[in-house]
Amino acid sequence: MKKRDLWDDVIGQSTAVDLLRASVSSPVHAYMFVGPEGSGRLEAALAFAGEVFAREVVEEDEISRHYRLAIAGTHPDLIFVEPEGRNLLIADADRVILETSRSPVEATKKVIIVDRFDTAEPEVSASLLKTIEEPPMKVIFILLTEKVLEIHATIVSRCFRVDFPALSDETMLDFLSSLGIESEKALLLVAAASGSLTRARLLAEDPMFVARYEVWKSIPKRLDGTGFTLASIVGELQTMIDDAQAPLITRHENELKVMDEYEKELGTRGSGRRQLVERQKREIRRLRDDELKFGLATLSYYYRDWAIDGGGSLALDAVARITRTAGELMRNPGERLLLQALLIDLPCPVNRY
Repeated sequence: MKKRDLWDDVIGQSTAVDLLRASVSSPVHAYMFVGPEGSGRLEAALAFAGEVFAREVVEEDEISRHYRLAIAGTHPDLIFVEPEGRNLLIADADRVILETSRSPVEATKKVIIVDRFDTAEPEVSASLLKTIEEPPMKVIFILLTEKVLEIHATIVSRCFRVDFPALSDETMLDFLSSLGIESEKALLLVAAASGSLTRARLLAEDPMFVARYEVWKSIPKRLDGTGFTLASIVGELQTMIDDAQAPLITRHENELKVMDEYEKELGTRGSGRRQLVERQKREIRRLRDDELKFGLATLSYYYRDWAIDGGGSLALDAVARITRTAGELMRNPGERLLLQALLIDLPCPVNRY
């Protein structure tokens, strides 16, 4: 990987990229990347880590290797910490603190990326404060957060903040067009991705994406108040979500093949297999959540259109129930029960067709 390729995955964030490029020569101890998921904050963190790892390296092969492993998230000196559930917990903070005591394996610095820092409980912030305030010289922190919360104000004040604004629809459409995606499908992808270029890229590889959209859109007119229909629809939706994992699973299989080849050639030490497998599990969980969010948004748009067409309070109540259901995703509910509880109460807007 050539140096100029390192930042290619950070789309539409030139201000942040320029700032980070300038910072590589003399990095500070802690950064906070603020912006919605899919805005490029993670891609920028990986690229920045690659630059840091290769900063004092001369040999081109070694530079290329640092870049490649950093971008793949498998560099032995790149530590990625993300909550297994919905919130960053003390156990996650303990892991961060432990990692700061360990020396780098290959580079002169370790980069610890803490994702979804906005979900950290107050006691997590308190536990991490001294470590982030005065880390060992060999450690650089990058905290990824959607928003800056008052309860994290002390830690925020210890970090260099870099903003990653939500990508505009125009930016995402331009990017999808550069991939050769026709405009009608690109518009649908942008709507489904909710500002996340990461998700838009994944959906662009999915031949069944449009078909899933049509199924979600058809649900209101299929509801007839019977348990049989409800069970049938919920079963179909769960099967679709399972099938939606196919492109991601294919990508994961390819990553593991590359890992196998790497380990055969250079051995397992520092290969990053554990981090890779953990990341893949996180990506599967996130994909299932994203599929549900997309489906619920599709339903919500449908009932909002019905409200405009004369659905009145019945349609608005349906939108409110869908919104509450989307909020329930933060509590990690069972998919089947979540969908059943929603669909059993949704009206069938028969006057629309």
